[in-house]
Amino acid sequence: MAVESRVTQEEIKKEPEKPIDREKTCPLLLRVFTTNNGRHHRMDEFSRGNVPSSELQIYTWMDATLKELTSLVKEVYSDARKKGTHFNFAIVYPDPKRQGYRVKEIGSTISGRKGSDDSMTLQSQRFQIGDYLDITITPPNRAPPPPGRMRPY
Repeated sequence: MAVESRVTQEEIKKEPEKPIDREKTCPLLLRVFTTNNGRHHRMDEFSRGNVPSSELQIYTWMDATLKELTSLVKEVYSDARKKGTHFNFAIVYPDPKRQGYRVKEIGSTISGRKGSDDSMTLQSQRFQIGDYLDITITPPNRAPPPPGRMRPY
């Protein structure tokens, strides 16, 4: 008999987060892998102890927001600072049922614009210490149109 979780993304977002005192809490090492081809890394790139070569190591806390992580990535990659650059975030985590990893897209941000995912935290998306973060960085001239209805005027 299989048991499935009935927790929705809305319920995850509504769950109150415990505030983290950054003065008293030790930061975690977040291993971030980036691509600029519009797609996340393939899961086989994370197999057998291997990881993609585009690693960025960030010390942060579980309450770090996607907007905060975006600004840290922009400090390292000058091309990503252009207004309108899209950042698409995914958590890469070990699959306990089989050897290898799984990916879960968690949100996106756009440089220079406010968005609904800006305040999303690692904690709210069930990130666990030891998971990886995979970020696609798409320049504004190759980015998909922003979500929402386009106005004809």
